Amino acid sequence: MKTIGLIGGMSWESSAEYYRIINQAIQRRRGGTSSAQIVLISVDFARIETLQASGDWDRAAADMIAAGHQAQAAGADFLLLCTNTMHRVADTVSEALSIPLLHIADVTAAAITDAGLGDVGLLGTRYTMEQDFYRGRLQEHGVSVKIPDEPDRSLVHDIIYDELVKGVIRPESRATYLSVVDDLVERGCQGLIGGCTEIELLISGDDLSIPFFPTAELHALAAVDLALLD
Repeated sequence: MKTIGLIGGMSWESSAEYYRIINQAIQRRRGGTSSAQIVLISVDFARIETLQASGDWDRAAADMIAAGHQAQAAGADFLLLCTNTMHRVADTVSEALSIPLLHIADVTAAAITDAGLGDVGLLGTRYTMEQDFYRGRLQEHGVSVKIPDEPDRSLVHDIIYDELVKGVIRPESRATYLSVVDDLVERGCQGLIGGCTEIELLISGDDLSIPFFPTAELHALAAVDLALLD
């Protein structure tokens, strides 16, 4: 079994889900008391959030590279950034390391393609929804992406940072998200990407009338596939 490197803490609420999903999948597939070999480097999200808000992506990348070097030195065979937004610097991080980085958008695009869909909605942080690093990566795989209009983008972003990263789950916020999704469906979206790893703490496929692509779960399960690959 390969050792999975996780850079977490962004936020720890979703990083805990990565740990749970990976270990449960390893136990299902290997049986008995099997669990995953994991190196987890957890960063202080308050610092990362400040760098995001100020647009200091170079310093944010340096923090991710430092964490990646720690994971690599501790024996990780490959690396995951347990966050969608920080894939803004994924290429820079990958170039600085000698172990592979499993990109969350590639994993998500593969799931969408396997489902036979090509036009999906994207919810996430403002950075993920509005900047090209994520949507562009999906489009390279042939996935067409729509994002909410304003003020819905601001509502989606604020719920993530004001509530979900703090473990606050409010029914009112779930209703807000589902209303945003309804609008995306009316605009022709065939599926929905939960493009922030905390979003699947708030909504699930059971809440939706279209297929749901929970990025944290997809990313974690892809890590299990890679860890168990001979």
